[in-house]
Amino acid sequence: MIKVLVIDDSALIRQLLTQILNSDPLIEVVGTAPDPYVAREKIKQLNPDVLTLDVEMPKMDGVTFLRNLMRLRPMPVVMVSTLTEAGAEVTLQALELGAVDFVSKPKVNVQEELQAYSREIINKVKTAARAQVRGSNLPTPKARDLSQIAARKHFKTSEMIIAMGASTGGTEALKDVLCQLPPTTPGIVITQHIPAAFSKPFSERLNANSAMTFTQAENGQQILPGHGYLAPGDRHLEVVRDGARFICKLRDTEPVNRHKPSVEVMFNSVAKNVGANALCVLLTGMGDDGADAMGAMQKAGAPTIAQDEASSVVWGMPGEAVKRGYADEVLPLHNIAERILYYVSKRG
Repeated sequence: MIKVLVIDDSALIRQLLTQILNSDPLIEVVGTAPDPYVAREKIKQLNPDVLTLDVEMPKMDGVTFLRNLMRLRPMPVVMVSTLTEAGAEVTLQALELGAVDFVSKPKVNVQEELQAYSREIINKVKTAARAQVRGSNLPTPKARDLSQIAARKHFKTSEMIIAMGASTGGTEALKDVLCQLPPTTPGIVITQHIPAAFSKPFSERLNANSAMTFTQAENGQQILPGHGYLAPGDRHLEVVRDGARFICKLRDTEPVNRHKPSVEVMFNSVAKNVGANALCVLLTGMGDDGADAMGAMQKAGAPTIAQDEASSVVWGMPGEAVKRGYADEVLPLHNIAERILYYVSKRG
């Protein structure tokens, strides 16, 4: 049984989350708390396996409580946040502090909307229970770490595309890798499973933490060296050739592997249109999105890298790629940026 403590200032949300989670035979809500002060005592008494934590609460906000929790007693936390730009900023900060994942709290029709996403909420709590939780005191790599090495190599980057996919735990994994890459790195395309309201703030966060320039991808945008392009949270991102250029193509089609954007869609387009001039990286994430398409990239001649289990929050997507034989290399997160630069220098 997965023991869950629900922390939310809304009695209705506490009741609904309790009902949803208790409907699964492998989950038991052992308690609820209206604020972090009550939660602190209940954590000591009940020893839960997972917390659901509201972002906006009286007395102490969820992020402040999370920061203290991850410093003193790291444990799996699923944030409950609003699908707004302000909610996105706070939620991304929570993920940075060590929260495993988040679910969205609707503003209207609360009961109907939460019930509609009950399976997703249950799956995220189950995933969190298995996740590798890191404390918030781990050092963050700096962008300057590899920039001087890269500058000396004088990379030729005009024809190479780096394709990266991630899901649960991916916002921080991507940031840790990308902040180590210099501005001479080839163009990077990224699909991260994230809501539409969160993708632009996340691209801005990547941009602020990297020597490269990161934006949310736009339809028809040329892929340039030193730039990264993040799939919008409600569109598939493909890479297509336009004469001598590679450009971003956004498609508003059906979800693939239950996801939109889908890593599978992006990787398949890169395999088809870039081939051996690409590099494929699959990071932490729940499920198997992108695993088969990594095989397509491998078959097209692109080197393929999967994050290893020990450094992944959830070894779902990269683990499936490894099991299917599609990963040329399986590396800890802290080695991936250096390996990317190795392949770039080899192509150059």
